[in-house]
Amino acid sequence: MWSKTRFLASILAAALVVLPASLGAANVVLINGDPAGQGFNDPTPVAPVGGNTGTTLGAQRLIAFQHALNIWSAQLSSPIDIAVFATFEPLPCTAGSGVLGAAGPVSLWRDFTGAQFGGHWYPDALASKLFGADLSTGDPDPLNNAEIQALFNSDLGSANCLAGSPFYLGLDNAHGTAIDLVAVVLHEVGHGLGFATFTDGITGAYFGGFPGIFDRFALDTSTNKTWDVMTDAERVVSAVNARRLVWNGGIVSASVPLVLQLGDPQMNVSAPAGVAGTYLVGTAGFGPPLASPGLSGNLMPVVDQANGAGLACNPLSATNALAVNGNIAVVDRGTCTFVVKVKNAQDAGARAVVVVDNAAGSPPPGLGGADPTITIPAVRITLADGTALKNALRFRSRTRSGVLANLNLNLAVRSGADAAGRALLYSPNPYQDGSSISHWDTSATPNLLMEPAINSDLSHVVAVPRDLTLSQLRDIGW
Repeated sequence: MWSKTRFLASILAAALVVLPASLGAANVVLINGDPAGQGFNDPTPVAPVGGNTGTTLGAQRLIAFQHALNIWSAQLSSPIDIAVFATFEPLPCTAGSGVLGAAGPVSLWRDFTGAQFGGHWYPDALASKLFGADLSTGDPDPLNNAEIQALFNSDLGSANCLAGSPFYLGLDNAHGTAIDLVAVVLHEVGHGLGFATFTDGITGAYFGGFPGIFDRFALDTSTNKTWDVMTDAERVVSAVNARRLVWNGGIVSASVPLVLQLGDPQMNVSAPAGVAGTYLVGTAGFGPPLASPGLSGNLMPVVDQANGAGLACNPLSATNALAVNGNIAVVDRGTCTFVVKVKNAQDAGARAVVVVDNAAGSPPPGLGGADPTITIPAVRITLADGTALKNALRFRSRTRSGVLANLNLNLAVRSGADAAGRALLYSPNPYQDGSSISHWDTSATPNLLMEPAINSDLSHVVAVPRDLTLSQLRDIGW
C-alpha cells in the first residue's frame, strides 16, 4: 500500500534567490500551460538568436525550454515520461532583484513498490521511475498528470523587474549580461527531479509527518545525524549551522574530487591567543585569488568615522595610510562599493584587505565588483568575527597591531566540501526561505548549477567533471 500527497502548495520553496552516461534515456516533455497570446504563446516578433530559430517570443521560449529538457532527457534513465507543466507569469520582482523561476514536484509518494527506503517521500518523477509505471496518470487535468510544475518570470527585464537583464533565449550560453533561460530551466527542473527537501527548515517539521528522500542524505557534522532521524528542534538548529551541513551520498562524494577545486579560502589568525583560530571568509570577484601558503601580515584597522568605524570610501588620511602600509587593512562594509574600499587601501600601501560585514550572518558572502587595477587580495568576514578582531586591534601601535593573520587556501580541503570530502549544502544563518538547504553551498568552485543563484559562468552541463547535480540525483535513486 502506498501513499500520495499533493505538493503544489510548496512549489515556491524551490525558488531562486564524468559519471557514465545513463543506460538508456528518459523522455522529459513540456506541457504548455499558458493561455493564448501569453508566455509560450506570445506572438511578439523576435529575431533568431544563439541557435534558437524561433521568430516569436513564445516560440523562442518553447525552443529554449525544450532544449534544457533534452539535456535532462539525455542524462536520466526512466521508462516513464516526465511531464513538466510550465507557465510564464509575473513573479515577485523589483528593479534590483527578483524571482527568476520556481519549480517542484506536483505530488509526493512514499511506501510504493520499488521505493528504496520506506517512510520517505519521493518526488513524483522518481517515484514513477522506481515503481515502473506512471503514478500520476488518469486525471483529466493536465497539471495533475504532470510530474513537475514550473513557473518562470514573464516580467524579467522590464523597468520594474531587473531592468536590463531579460532572459537570454539562445542555446549557446552566450548570454552576456542577460540571464540564461536554459540554465534557469535546468536548475528549476533539478528541484522538481529531487534536489530539494520537503521539510520545513524554519519549524523543522516534516511535510505530512514523514521525511523526504533528500533528508536521508543531509548530514549535520556537528551532531553526526541526518535530517530523517533528527527531532524538529534539531533540524531548526541544523538549518542554520553554516558549513556544517553536508550531502552524505556516496556518488556525490566520489564525484567531489572530479568537480570541486582544491583549496578552501580561509583566514588563520596566529596571535594573540585570545583571537587565534581559523576564520571563514568570502572571497572577492576582483583582484588576485588567494593562494597557498598565502599572504601574512598584521591586521590594521582603518578608522575614518566618528564612531570608530572605517569605511575607506575616500583616499586614506596620512594616519590611516601609515597604519595600513605594508599591512592587511581592516575596513567596514557600507556606503561605497567594495572595489572603492580596496582600491583606496591599495593606494595607501596595504598588502590585502579584510572587509567586516555590517549585518549579522554566517557564512560571509563574497565581494562583488570589478576593477582590473586592483592587485591585492580582499576577503569578507562576518560581523561577529570582525567585532572580536577589532576589539583585539585596540591595543596597537601606529604601525603594528600584533594581530597576525594569514589569508590562504587550505589545500587539504576542496572548495565547497568539508574536510572529509563531502559536498556542503547551503545552510546560512539566518535562514533564507527558498534558498536554504535545497542548494549547494555558495563556496563551491567552480560555481555549481544548484547553488541558490544562477551564476553567470554556468555551463549547460549537469554531470561531472563540471557539475554535481546528476550525482546527487543518482544518490536518491535516479
